Amino acid sequence: MAAKKPVRLSVGRGEKLPVSKGAGLTAKGRAKYNRATGSNLKAPQRSGPRHDSFCARSSGWTGERGKAARKRWGCT
Repeated sequence: MAAKKPVRLSVGRGEKLPVSKGAGLTAKGRAKYNRATGSNLKAPQRSGPRHDSFCARSSGWTGERGKAARKRWGCT
């Protein structure tokens, strides 16, 4: 079985955000990734069960990247 080619996403084409703007995929990037892989990625949510679950799971993250992710998700 041949290995799958990774999905190539670009900041320049508007498929993901630069690190200076919080990184992550845009709606266009999620749509491209979902089409290519058959996935069902959803946008981060500022409230609701996914938000609460993420904040609870990540409460012990102390590294720079973990703190940045928690800040983007609005976890206190």
